[in-house]
Amino acid sequence: MTTVRNRSLTSADEDVSQRLLESAALLSYDPAVEVDWDAPLPADLYGLNPEWSTLYGTALWAEMTQQQRVTLTRHEVCSIMSTGIWFEMILQQMILRDQYVKNPARAEFQFALTEIADECRHSIMFARACEKMGVRSYVPDRMSVELGRLFKTVANAEVAYGGILVAEEVLDVMQRDWMRGEDVLPIVRTTSKIHVLEESRHMKFARQEIRERMDGVSAARRRTSSVIIAVVAYVILKNMVNKGVYAAAGLDAERAQREARHNEHYKSMLRSSCAHLMDFLGRSGLLTAPAAAVYKRINML
Repeated sequence: MTTVRNRSLTSADEDVSQRLLESAALLSYDPAVEVDWDAPLPADLYGLNPEWSTLYGTALWAEMTQQQRVTLTRHEVCSIMSTGIWFEMILQQMILRDQYVKNPARAEFQFALTEIADECRHSIMFARACEKMGVRSYVPDRMSVELGRLFKTVANAEVAYGGILVAEEVLDVMQRDWMRGEDVLPIVRTTSKIHVLEESRHMKFARQEIRERMDGVSAARRRTSSVIIAVVAYVILKNMVNKGVYAAAGLDAERAQREARHNEHYKSMLRSSCAHLMDFLGRSGLLTAPAAAVYKRINML
């Protein structure tokens, strides 16, 4: 019985991977060509939709000048992009380890390498976008860097792909708004469009891998994996918007951090963006009570 089930799932995984390979061949972007890197940046446009700013709706936001709001959102989007680069480097290493000495003729292997190639282009794209906006690179805190180093070294199976899915799903919803925002910088709208389109394939691949790896696993493994994935989400969310963005906008950093922590509007935006992700994790058996407690703490649930 076990052999038949595994063969069926492997076949399903191959079918998904083959379709994703075909999609990548038909519709992929080269940011070096698609993004107008030489175009000037309109001074009045935001780095992200104001509604996605961590301070939107707070008393401090109401007191800020328009220029401070523009500056803040540009630093916030670059902080998010920098966090994206950091995690994309982690996920590339996890995927390479997962595919090490596997059959290169399989569609799963070939799409995994296609995803890595996409992520390399995305990281360069984000780096160039931040450079164009004149914003320095924001890096995670030291503890998170070391946790990331450990995670990329030991994570495998559903834990690795769960971490990948968490990072990509949260950013996907945000960027779908950014790419449509008429008051958002064209460079952010274009890079968001590229990332959304190509990451949609990556998320389908991660979901299929999770389904396959979770088939028939023990209850203990489900509980352990669910908590590890939730902790990964905690670390990502904690580092997504660096506290340095507030000083860069000329704000009282301590007050800004305090108001951001208590910003109910931003918390609601995060919960809405994670609804689909939480539904999938629940159906996959990866939304246990301890994991849910972590997600609630960071406003993903």
